Amino acid sequence: MALSVVRAGVASLRGATVRTFLAPNVVLRPLVAGIVSKALRPKDYKRPAPFPYKNTPYGFWQSLIDGTMHRLDENSKVIVVDGPLAVGKTKFAKEVAEELDMMYVPEANMDMVYINKYGFDMRKLDPKLPETCRSFDEKDFHRDPTHRNVAAFQLLMFRTRMMQYVDALAHVLSTGQGVVLDRSVYSDFVFVETMAHFGYLSKGVRDYYYESRQLCMPELLRPHLVIYLDSPADLVAQRIKARGRPHEVSSKALTPQFLTYMEMVYKQQFLKQISTHAEMLIYDWSEEGDTEVVVEDIERINFDAGKHDPKMDDWKIDNDDVWGEKRMLFTKGREWISNWMEVPSVTVPELLIDAEDNKVLQDVWSSAPGNKYMPGFNADVGDQFITTKIRA
Repeated sequence: MALSVVRAGVASLRGATVRTFLAPNVVLRPLVAGIVSKALRPKDYKRPAPFPYKNTPYGFWQSLIDGTMHRLDENSKVIVVDGPLAVGKTKFAKEVAEELDMMYVPEANMDMVYINKYGFDMRKLDPKLPETCRSFDEKDFHRDPTHRNVAAFQLLMFRTRMMQYVDALAHVLSTGQGVVLDRSVYSDFVFVETMAHFGYLSKGVRDYYYESRQLCMPELLRPHLVIYLDSPADLVAQRIKARGRPHEVSSKALTPQFLTYMEMVYKQQFLKQISTHAEMLIYDWSEEGDTEVVVEDIERINFDAGKHDPKMDDWKIDNDDVWGEKRMLFTKGREWISNWMEVPSVTVPELLIDAEDNKVLQDVWSSAPGNKYMPGFNADVGDQFITTKIRA
């Protein structure tokens, strides 16, 4: 049986040891223990053709002809860049993604909720809606952190971060390309804890949040690596002011006490929790650091935890059928995960909308361009060949 070899043996890469293996009838790659920068990969390295998961449902029959394991190489990993506001996560995450030939995933925001697939901003419809049904985004929170709609806002942020992370997992398993996320659903609770501490979320909302979280989070694959960019709260306040976003500069929420408490939750809760599974890199980012140095540190990490080590447990799968089930969940079944978050909220007044107001909401939103039917089936915004389409 013929062997096709890209690299074999043991190579030392900037202090990192990358092991390789041989297997029949496949293009061979290093074991998934480490991450290799784009500059150190063979020039002729090429991933298998990506599966078009965004447009083609990945179901049982697809799994029989398109496996997952052959796509996964040393860089098929999930990296999360996290830290306080205005610390420089976005620029850094983009640079890391470029160096490692991974896909950059921007921080979730409410534009992802309110701008529909045809580019129409649903917030324009607010004047037609009752107060309880109107949009509420980041700018609104900073303007009025005690507003009734803060609860719905934070839960929508959680849902958005959740589905964004699901899509990131779908990308890794369907293409083999790793992802670098600017914050993730795993640190979403830092905002909840901070907002609840200062009275912006009630105990009922906080309890509801954790109930919803518990129903869907265990189904995810946790990140391989979390990079935390640290900066003290007083410097964060200065950077927020220097960044100059009006809603942040004049925010009624972003007080020194708020920023200090958020820093505490990050360090005493989030980092401790996520470190039981993911590898951690923590940097003092009071002054912008050197991304190339961080990439070298990433290359030195050995992700090949032993079978009795809880780190990387989610990724210790050596069966293509199991990977196929995971991939189906994160692609064709992504809406199931969203539905699991639909916990009845009858005991939380801030999350209730009466029937009359809800009817107005449904009527107004369905009147928006592209909102009457599912995407692809709206002739009013130019969708074509509607009669020949089949709903997936």
